[in-house]
Amino acid sequence: MEYRRFGRTEIRMPVFSCGGMRYQHHWADCPLSEVPPENQANLESTIRRGLELGINHIETARGYGSSERQLGVLLPTLPRDEIVVQTKIAPSADPEKFRSEFLDSLDRLKLDYVDLLGLHGINTYEHLHWATRPGGCLSVARELVREGKVRHVGFSTHAELDVIQAAIAHDRDGGFDYVNLHWYYIFQRNWPAVEDAARADMGVFIISPADKGGMLYAPPEKLTKLCEPIHPLVMNCLFCLDRPEVHTLSLGASCPEDFDLQCSSLDFRDKSREFLPAIVQRLDHARRSAVGEEIADRYLENLPFWHDTPGYLNVPTMLWLRQLALAFDMREYAKMRYNLLGRGGHWFGGLNASVIDEEELVKACKSSPFAEQIPEWLRETHGMLFAEPEKRLSES
Repeated sequence: MEYRRFGRTEIRMPVFSCGGMRYQHHWADCPLSEVPPENQANLESTIRRGLELGINHIETARGYGSSERQLGVLLPTLPRDEIVVQTKIAPSADPEKFRSEFLDSLDRLKLDYVDLLGLHGINTYEHLHWATRPGGCLSVARELVREGKVRHVGFSTHAELDVIQAAIAHDRDGGFDYVNLHWYYIFQRNWPAVEDAARADMGVFIISPADKGGMLYAPPEKLTKLCEPIHPLVMNCLFCLDRPEVHTLSLGASCPEDFDLQCSSLDFRDKSREFLPAIVQRLDHARRSAVGEEIADRYLENLPFWHDTPGYLNVPTMLWLRQLALAFDMREYAKMRYNLLGRGGHWFGGLNASVIDEEELVKACKSSPFAEQIPEWLRETHGMLFAEPEKRLSES
């Protein structure tokens, strides 16, 4: 396993982290008595397989159903100084609720302290205010550090770039020590935030490069050919790890075997410079050929945020998904993300293009070089990707 310094935490962090949102019994919290023995055995086998590989960072959240309770059976049996445990608690308008929920999570985990506490889902300015106002949730988290119950404090986010950068820049109560965010080949919009975090000496944890990075465990044939001679998931891991600003990638294993493909990317680390640039060049060419060179490189230019768009249309996201579908045949992934619009709450904001007021939309996008074409592109995207809603993983 390769390890990197996790910013100012000084933790020696494995470049893969064992994410805890797929191996648990249920997305709804439930008592341990309801967890089937075979599920608990699978969870414990998964964690132990990760440890065998050198993946000693175990990451979960209060919102991951039964995950914390089930980990609480295993974690006290492991050498405490050899594991790095992270949980995440959503910020609240009531800081005492945040404290109470953390203490409950600590009890579920059956630990005296966690190494990393993340404020989970700083996705809007309201969440950022709850976290960072005087006496807010960040202040409580720092109190927990002084009490010895937490070692370091960070945040996770699915927010727009401006919210992420504002959170990184915050310095009251010591600011944040690390950030969990999205960044990978198909979604590079957050790179300025990664750079900001590096300048602030923060740890950088990349969320879900296998799933949110394109459902790369089951890639389309076109993408697979473009990434030859390596698997698209391996390519994405190498792409991320090629940047020293990135410290660890989440590996959301549901069973021990799920580690194999992602960890195989380490076999290529020493020689990735020999073939990775050529793969990225092919991918970039495919993207530009599919939608036009100028459009591919400038489609996000001067687009309004979804909350400033008539009908609350999330135009940047829809045009991004259109590009992925046309360039790489990533239609299953694009459908999955497209059909979350209107259903993802603050985790994935805005609506899809089921209803468009073309005249008002063109006015709202007037600063974009493609304002006149955008309504037709959105209609095309809706026709290509819309499907009747299915349950989300967290609703199952």
